[in-house]
Amino acid sequence: MKVSRLMVLLAVSSVLATASHAGELAASREDGSLRVTVDGDVFTAYHYEAADRPFFYPLIAPTGDNITRHWPMKDINKDEERDHKHHRSLWYTHGDVNGHDFWTEGRGPKIVQTALKVESRTDKVVIACDNEWRAKNGDIVCTDSRTHTIRTEADSRIIDFEITIKASHGKIVLGDTKEGSMAFRVAPTLRTAGKVAKGSMLNSEGVSGKKAWGKRARWCDYYGPLNGKTVGIAIMDHTANPRHPTTWHARDYGLCCANPFGLSYFEKKPRGAGNMRIKAGESVTFRYRVLVHSGTAEKADIEQQYGRYVGAGATIESKNTGQKDR
Repeated sequence: MKVSRLMVLLAVSSVLATASHAGELAASREDGSLRVTVDGDVFTAYHYEAADRPFFYPLIAPTGDNITRHWPMKDINKDEERDHKHHRSLWYTHGDVNGHDFWTEGRGPKIVQTALKVESRTDKVVIACDNEWRAKNGDIVCTDSRTHTIRTEADSRIIDFEITIKASHGKIVLGDTKEGSMAFRVAPTLRTAGKVAKGSMLNSEGVSGKKAWGKRARWCDYYGPLNGKTVGIAIMDHTANPRHPTTWHARDYGLCCANPFGLSYFEKKPRGAGNMRIKAGESVTFRYRVLVHSGTAEKADIEQQYGRYVGAGATIESKNTGQKDR
């Protein structure tokens, strides 16, 4: 009997050890990108020279499968739509800054990295960078400082974004447009509409599918089958963010964006109601968590995960200065 109990205890201990194993992180620089691995396997790469703005690709779920669309980085999945070239896996930008479109690729405006610092530890990787938002003619519209903190847990992987947009070259207006801002584009089977679509989209208020578009919510999660396993990806809007809870540019074809600006589109307010003005020399900070998880939103308990995120950062002081709506 004692041996039997010992065997049970050992088995339980083994399960708990496996469940709590988060994996060892590491980062290495490559041409124009920064590669992040978990136990030697690629989790993601931060690209800062391959497009008109920085982005993360691939984004590997705990199952080992890439949860975001490959195209246009790679053309390897016949089921992927070849639309919206600027939907590059996981990214942050905005479609109207003093009238300049930093959302759509190929129109001239670009976000150009000017500094990069990397902290690589076994329990986390921190990517800190500075960027210039340059107009088509090369003039600097504004700048930003970003910190990306990457962690991993047994059944999830985390990227925390902290993005401070600075009116460093004169006042700026973050314009009232649906084209923005903290965004991802999922793999085809995770979509809720279109060929091979078998996924679900759910927000923190219980609104699902295409009805989530334009609604205010604390988080939004896309999940579904991918190569025979269920995985998901969520964006979480921090309580310290301006206009929290944010509105969402969330589409059934696989696009999900936290966007607090496009109020004339989402809430049918007067044109310009979503404008956010930043005085010269001042700044505004946005914080988001991107959670890549196994299972459905319910199984992953995204609401509890959200509580852990904002609870851990509850004492964060707002860095927002000189911010004025409209």
